Amino acid sequence: MDLVNAAVGLQQARLASQVNVAVAKKVMDTQRMEGAAAIQLVQSASKGVGQAGDQLVAAATGLGGALDTYA
Repeated sequence: MDLVNAAVGLQQARLASQVNVAVAKKVMDTQRMEGAAAIQLVQSASKGVGQAGDQLVAAATGLGGALDTYA
């Protein structure tokens, strides 16, 4: 009976290990996706800041507000 119990215990340990690995893979995939989304968000925010800064400078100085096409 001890040999049977040992074999069953080994199978249960193997299954538990496979489940743990599968869960860890899912967690890593989720973190990878969240990281990519965070990078994309930061890049989008930095693009908006540059454009907003240009608009503020144009409004404050009057430069860049009009285009002279009769030069």
